[in-house]
Amino acid sequence: MRMAQITRVTSKVGCPVDSVVAGTALLLLLSGLIMVASASTEVSAKIYGSPFYLLTRQMVYVIIGTIIGVFVLLTPVRMWQKLGLPLMVLSFLLLIAVLVPGIGKEVNGATRWISLGFFTLQGSELVKLFVVIYIAGYLVRRKEDLQTEFSAFLKPLGIVFLLVALLLSQPDFGTSVVIMCAVMGTIFLSGIPLRYFLPVVSVCVGAVVLIATLQPYRLARFTAFIDPWQHQFSGGYQLTQALIAFGRGEWFGLGLGNSIQKLFFLPEAHTDFLFSIIAEELGVVGAVMIILLFATLVLRALWIGRKAFNQGEEFHAYTAYGIALLLGVQALINLGVNLGLLPTKGLTLPLMSYGGNSLIISCVLIAILLRIEYECRSSLTASPAVTRRSRKRG
Repeated sequence: MRMAQITRVTSKVGCPVDSVVAGTALLLLLSGLIMVASASTEVSAKIYGSPFYLLTRQMVYVIIGTIIGVFVLLTPVRMWQKLGLPLMVLSFLLLIAVLVPGIGKEVNGATRWISLGFFTLQGSELVKLFVVIYIAGYLVRRKEDLQTEFSAFLKPLGIVFLLVALLLSQPDFGTSVVIMCAVMGTIFLSGIPLRYFLPVVSVCVGAVVLIATLQPYRLARFTAFIDPWQHQFSGGYQLTQALIAFGRGEWFGLGLGNSIQKLFFLPEAHTDFLFSIIAEELGVVGAVMIILLFATLVLRALWIGRKAFNQGEEFHAYTAYGIALLLGVQALINLGVNLGLLPTKGLTLPLMSYGGNSLIISCVLIAILLRIEYECRSSLTASPAVTRRSRKRG
C-alpha cells in the first residue's frame, strides 16, 4: 500500500526539474558558447596563439558550473536557510581579502580578484548569491517586526550598505547596483509597508546618482554616454563601436562568424559586449530572441517564487525572487549598455558572456531555482496522499 502511494506521488511530480527554467537556461548556455566561439577567435589567436583557447576555457567553465549545479540541485533549500549568517560573514571576508596587498589581483585599474593559481576568484560574484540567501532568511525570521518596526527594516540594509562600500572600494559600481536592486526588490515583494520602503528607495536612488558622478572617471563615462559620437575616440569608443555593430546587423545579421567589429574594433567583444556581436551576426531577430529567453527565465523565476509563497514556503519564495532579480537586473544592465541606453559598466551577460566566475554562479542560481520549484511541486503533490492516509487512520 505504501509503495503504491509513493508511486502515485512520483508519477504526479513527473519531470524532476522545471522544463521551462532548465530549457531556457540550456538554450542561453549553448547560445553563449556559440557566440563566444565566434566573438573570441581573433583575440584568442592573437593573444594565446590558438583561436579556440578562450572557447575551450569557456567549455571547461560550463562543465564545472554544471557539475556544481548538480550538487546544488541535490541540496535541500533549508540548508541554504541555515547558512545565511555564515555566508554573510564569508561575504565580508572575501571583499576584505581582495583589498589586502598580495592577495587581491588588479586588472584594468580594478582590484576584484583573488588569484588561486589555477583559477581567479571574483568574490563579488559569490557575494551576490550570499546576500540574496541572507536577506531571504532575515525576511522570514523578522517578518512580524518588519511590519511594525522601521529599525527592523534598516538593520539588513545597514549590513548590505557596508558590503556595497567594500565593493565600491574595488571599485565595482555595477555589481553594487545589481545587489541593491535585488535586495530592495526582494524586500518590496515580501510585502514591506510602503511608508518604510519609499523613503529608503529615494535615498538609495540619490546615493547611486551621487556615487555615479562623484568620481571623475565615472563622470567621464556619463558624459560620453550622453553624446558618444562626440567622444568616439575616447570615452565613447566602446559604445560607438557597439552601435556600429547593431547598424551592420540590420534585421537578419551578417551571418554567424561574419562580424567585423570583433576584429579588434570592439573591445571586450566576447565578454561585456557579446550582445552587440549577436546583433551584428544574427540581426534584430537574433537579438530579440535572446531578450525573450531572458524575459522568460526571469518571469518563470518570479512565478516560482509566487507559487512557493502561496504554499507557505516563504524562504523559498524570497530566494526565488532574489534570483530572478539578480539575473534580470544584470541582464538588463548589460543589454542597456550594449544598446546605448545606460552608461558603460563592466557587467557580463548571465549564462552567455565569457568568464568563469559569472558563469558558474549563474549555474548555481539556476540550480537553486530548480530545487525550489521541485520542492514546492513535490510537497503539493504529496499533500493529498498524506491527507488521505490521515483520514483512514482517523
